[in-house]
Amino acid sequence: MADFRHDLWFGAFLTPAAKDAHPLVRQAVLAEDLGLDIIGVQDHPYQPSFLDTWTLLSVLAARTQHIRFFPDVASVPLRPPAVLARAAASLDILSGGRLELGVGSGAFWDGIAAMGGERRTPGQAVAALEESIEVLRALWTPGEPVAFDGEHYRLRGALPGPFPPHPIGVWIGAYKRRMLELTGRAGDGWVPSSAYAAPSELAAMSAVVDRAAEEAGRDPGLIRRVYNVSGRFSALAGKGFLQGPPSLWAEQLTELAHAYGMSVFVMAPGEERDLKIFAEEVAPAVRQAVGRERPRAFHPAARGPLDESTRPRLPKRDLAALPAAQQERGLHLVMIHDQLRQELAQIRDAVEQVAAGRGQVAALRSMISRLTMRQNYWTLGSFCASYCRILTVHHTIEDERMFPALRSAQASLAPVVDRLQEEHEVIAELLTGLDAALVAMVEDADAIDGVRERLDVLSEALLSHLAYEEEELVEPIARLDLDI
Repeated sequence: MADFRHDLWFGAFLTPAAKDAHPLVRQAVLAEDLGLDIIGVQDHPYQPSFLDTWTLLSVLAARTQHIRFFPDVASVPLRPPAVLARAAASLDILSGGRLELGVGSGAFWDGIAAMGGERRTPGQAVAALEESIEVLRALWTPGEPVAFDGEHYRLRGALPGPFPPHPIGVWIGAYKRRMLELTGRAGDGWVPSSAYAAPSELAAMSAVVDRAAEEAGRDPGLIRRVYNVSGRFSALAGKGFLQGPPSLWAEQLTELAHAYGMSVFVMAPGEERDLKIFAEEVAPAVRQAVGRERPRAFHPAARGPLDESTRPRLPKRDLAALPAAQQERGLHLVMIHDQLRQELAQIRDAVEQVAAGRGQVAALRSMISRLTMRQNYWTLGSFCASYCRILTVHHTIEDERMFPALRSAQASLAPVVDRLQEEHEVIAELLTGLDAALVAMVEDADAIDGVRERLDVLSEALLSHLAYEEEELVEPIARLDLDI
């Protein structure tokens, strides 16, 4: 168990009661004004007193500009995954890349059956959710028509698209072993709630997620840990979790970040006052406390270039409004980034092989030196090289041509391009530091912990950088006729 060093997000968990429709919109706007990061809305389509979650999310996205959203979590038995894929991608496009997708295998089966949904056994529900995740990702990936022949879902040549402007995280609501194992195998995030999984239960649950991820060849640290919490603010500490002053809340949430890697805390506010206390007192205190404990000695980006809060961000345009050929041009950037993500996973696997005595440091150093991210192309450059090879355009594309082309084509991109260049330098320094740690390990086998630590910092920086670059540049690259 450890802090996986994801950026900390704090948010509000909203109950979509139809009688409170207008206060819900006001709460969402307030959450954004207070600087919160995300809003979760529970999804119970069989509940007649609730607003439809997707309709509400769309309205809230239209009334805000920056805050993220996710269904917390979508009832997949009543939301066919092929349709859910289009709905999620559409909302991500319309909101400028602000959607994550929470999914669940189903609960309250009487209500699901009453609405015409299939009543499933626990095993069937898990299998159906796993199939649904495959369908979602297939329809978000450019390519040929999709054929899928599952036990619960089938596609007969469904055309992929529309394509979300950022990689939508699939966050799984899970408590029991089979669902936790599915989260480790296939999820981008894990979403428990304190009402059903007390802090004392998180260690055992996290261990199941981590073990399943490792058995599937995945890095458990890449899985976001999202905790829905509720409690009561009071002057004196009471019995139980989150019962007391803001300082107690901050202390308890900080411990969850350190011990179990929880990085997203979504609070169910009793009233707007609670939301303000959470945003203005609890969240800053947790960020400060967690930040003090995270390693900084060799992290040149700790307080600078990879600080998400200082990144320039542009208003988002609708990628889906462009012709398909242009969309594909922009999404090639994501394809290249996926290669970088794959290489990162290969490095982590190689480090563990060295640690276990099954690999050689020299071979690992050679792997790092050959990485796409270490070539002169960098991310945009390598994207262009790959894309131009596909188009049989035979010339070399490097950073010094691509970035000026973007600045020339759209002047407002200049701050983003400048920031990306700064981050390239940071990542280069982190790679150099990792290589130096490997050299040290030749002399001292016990230095493997230092290698792992530097690799964790590199992973955090690189994955954050790639996501930022995709959010800001996929649509401009697709739209602009660049002279490269």
